[in-house]
Amino acid sequence: MANSTNFKTDIALLVARIGIGGMMLLHGIAKISGGIGGIKEMLVAKGLPEMLAYGVYVGEIIVPAMLVLGLATRPAALVFIANMVFAIALAHGGDVFSLGAQGGWAIELPALYILGALVILILGAGKFSVPCPICKLLKNGKCACGDGGSCN
Repeated sequence: MANSTNFKTDIALLVARIGIGGMMLLHGIAKISGGIGGIKEMLVAKGLPEMLAYGVYVGEIIVPAMLVLGLATRPAALVFIANMVFAIALAHGGDVFSLGAQGGWAIELPALYILGALVILILGAGKFSVPCPICKLLKNGKCACGDGGSCN
């Protein structure tokens, strides 16, 4: 019975990684094709350097791809969450205590991304993932990411 539960958990984590990472990757692809001029403008308006806008490529392309693959999943999920918190602060700060036009929480999509990434951060990638190269490099078998042997 335990094997069945583990298999179901591994499948659920795969679905979560593909869903959360894949959907965010689409946002990143839109940034590649449409540019990040709007993000630069928001940063400058808040008194921040526009160079920070290039971090969106990490948060919306590299990290989501890592989540989909299950590569260094916990560190990737942590960066993903930080990216979403930054996005909320930058673009949706005034909406945190507001309802949207359809009655839902105005920041429910970013919040769902954060919650999904939090689940991945807590549980890891599951069995269906790419082995972490950091763990493979360490001779003592303990990962530098703090998972006691596997970043995934």
